[in-house]
Amino acid sequence: MGGISLSEYRNLIEVACPGAVIDEFEGPGDELTIEIHRDHIRAVCRFLKYEPGAFRQLSDVTCVDYLEGNGSGDRFRLAYQLFSMETGDRLRLRVWADAEQPEVDSVTSVWATANWHEREVYDMFGVRFADHPDLSRILMPFDWEGHPLRRDYPLGGENVKFSDAV
Repeated sequence: MGGISLSEYRNLIEVACPGAVIDEFEGPGDELTIEIHRDHIRAVCRFLKYEPGAFRQLSDVTCVDYLEGNGSGDRFRLAYQLFSMETGDRLRLRVWADAEQPEVDSVTSVWATANWHEREVYDMFGVRFADHPDLSRILMPFDWEGHPLRRDYPLGGENVKFSDAV
């Protein structure tokens, strides 16, 4: 770590973006996770890119579908993996998206690389990103129905005609 502890990052975010932080988690080693209210994700990312640890690199945006939800009507948990080349710090931001109409603000205006990451999450899980410049499918065909990594996506298959002639 570059000298800033988990609680210090949390405190800096709370001062810069009041009401943004929901919780904090410390994982093995130097793994830091701060859960952010979805309405504040873009502001928090903008702050972190230029302030305390200068997290200029967004490494990944991932999603997990908790079909049973988190007890608050949210179902999809997104994780933003940030890296500071100046300090070597790594930080994970987490946000929850609603079960019925999952949407969070896009962070493409902060990191251009978020464009493809967010499109993949949209394509696979159906989470929409407000103000995304081109929220369209990136992995599945454009006419594909549904979002295949959702836990309620029907498992199917194709009938394969087998022959006994070998």
